[in-house]
Amino acid sequence: MDNQVAENVLGTLGAVCWSIQLLPQIIINYRRHDTEGLQGSMMLLWAVAGVPLGVYNIVEEFNIALRIQPQILTTLSLLTWAQCLYYGKKYQIMKCCVAVTSLLLLLGGIEAGLIFALQAAKRRGLEWPLILMAVLSACLLAAGVLRHYWDIYVHRTVRGISFIFVGIDAAGDLFSLISVLFGPTINVLGIIIYGTELILWVGIFICGGVFNLWPWIKKRSEQRDGNLQDPVSLHPMPSSTSVFRTASGSQVMERRPWQSS
Repeated sequence: MDNQVAENVLGTLGAVCWSIQLLPQIIINYRRHDTEGLQGSMMLLWAVAGVPLGVYNIVEEFNIALRIQPQILTTLSLLTWAQCLYYGKKYQIMKCCVAVTSLLLLLGGIEAGLIFALQAAKRRGLEWPLILMAVLSACLLAAGVLRHYWDIYVHRTVRGISFIFVGIDAAGDLFSLISVLFGPTINVLGIIIYGTELILWVGIFICGGVFNLWPWIKKRSEQRDGNLQDPVSLHPMPSSTSVFRTASGSQVMERRPWQSS
């Protein structure tokens, strides 16, 4: 019973994290009216990944939170993808709405059909269809994050992505992973799905520390050191940083009217 309570609580925490994970990113995109650096292909891959992940979690009868989780992932991913179309590719808002609605209906229909088909396959003792769903969802989720790794490699910085979003998503993966571990049986494929993405997000954090945080710290340190060296006492002779610098770079004496030429 204790394990079941822990499984449900952790699964709910994971679902909550995945429910709000993309909201910081969506808000940032809206405020700056730009999605430069944010990979639209990542959002589309995640939206598609929600289908096999939802099928797997439902057919495997995970807790309710983990069954709802992929549906939220698909919806928020498509909304973020629509922002990439609107701000990045300058699509009309009506065109974006039609694209998102069409994909939601299409992906929802595919997921519903697969759920019925794989439930029937499971009753007949077939395991490979569920394994395929787990592998497919893990690959799509990983491919979405790996798309950002390529952008980091090209630009040598982590750009366009909210680290708040990354942190919440990683927390959702962690809670979901532990929830799977507290299940009646150890589900290896579930561990692979959530564990793979968690590791990739940790890598994004490390890249952010190397390419974003460390250069910022160095710059602030150099600026602080430069400010400490600015006092006039450190520049006895006129210089470009001295407040006593004249137009010619040397001292100029004003000629008195009574002085002879």
